[in-house]
Amino acid sequence: MSTVLLSADVAAALSRLYLGGAGSTHTVIGRTIVSSGYKHDDPFDPQTRTPSKEERLHTVLNAALRRPEGARKLMDGLLNGLRTMGYFEDLDAEQVDRVNRLRRALKRDGWNLDEEGYLAAIGAIDLSTGGRAALDEQLGRLRRATGDPGQLLGSANDLLEAIPKFVLQELDLDVPANPDFGHTWYLARDRLGVLPEQVVGDSSGSSHLKSVLGSVWKIAEQIHFLRGKEGAGHGRTLPTGVPAEMALLMVREACSVSEFVLDALDRNRGR
Repeated sequence: MSTVLLSADVAAALSRLYLGGAGSTHTVIGRTIVSSGYKHDDPFDPQTRTPSKEERLHTVLNAALRRPEGARKLMDGLLNGLRTMGYFEDLDAEQVDRVNRLRRALKRDGWNLDEEGYLAAIGAIDLSTGGRAALDEQLGRLRRATGDPGQLLGSANDLLEAIPKFVLQELDLDVPANPDFGHTWYLARDRLGVLPEQVVGDSSGSSHLKSVLGSVWKIAEQIHFLRGKEGAGHGRTLPTGVPAEMALLMVREACSVSEFVLDALDRNRGR
């Protein structure tokens, strides 16, 4: 996963969202600047109300380029302020252009800005730093998403690759070196007791439950194979022959599979 968040292009594009006084208030911007550790880089004078929002943020964002330890918090705070005021809703033509410029700048550094103004890294989920919160964030983002199906399908696959590793770690089990997708999922499902053969009983209801659990795995497996076919898993284009509506359906199904497994883990851990 990319660790680069803020670049000169991103700083310029983000500050342009505030051109002409648009965006969050100076007060909201100020709170974000302080909480992210850039108070002494803020050129704003509350008496004269200068410089403008765009110039103010351009200065602070450039300070964050030099000292990036608070850059992610600064970016998240600014985007949260914009979402709260509804900036990303009903954009006019100029705003669309500015947001797209920011989106392109972020994408070059491995980040995605979705239609609702949420920021996420493109690529595998980093469980070592994000843990369960990273999984829940990705799951929530995919649940809300309606945008680029190819990118969403890739993100769904990233989630499905991370889920079984997280389960094994939470159960204090070793994650295999160079883990195979199917094997890791088998180990996680086995330890959670959700393999079809672990369903107790021979009634017709038990038979249906076994079929459902088998289908849960098939969904995860086929999404993974689809993204990996002919190298498609390494990019964010929509695999050949997959209609956009089918890709979005698979994204939703991947979310359901992920929620089911995480809920099973919570029950296993007594949460």
